[in-house]
Amino acid sequence: MSTTSGPIQSSIEAKLTAALKPQRLAILNESHLHAGHHHHGSDHHSTYDGTGETHFRVRVVSEKFAGMGRIDRHRTVNELLKDEIAAGVHALAIEPAAPGEKTRW
Repeated sequence: MSTTSGPIQSSIEAKLTAALKPQRLAILNESHLHAGHHHHGSDHHSTYDGTGETHFRVRVVSEKFAGMGRIDRHRTVNELLKDEIAAGVHALAIEPAAPGEKTRW
């Protein structure tokens, strides 16, 4: 697993930082965990090799989430990252929290 950020991960970080002003933010590229999985697309028999930037986990603590339900938090992040999702992000696991809320990370 690489410790350097690619262009998609960098874009995700920049957008979430600008919009959410997070107290904590971690963006994990988990693409390597999905090597060998089959992806649906034009070639339904293709197997993903685990390289690139297709699977991410976003962990974010932001005051913007205070008083917001879980679904609305996810919608907020998805809306902010709609361009990245349209450009090929295949999976996005979102772990949002407001300050003071318990997290598992």
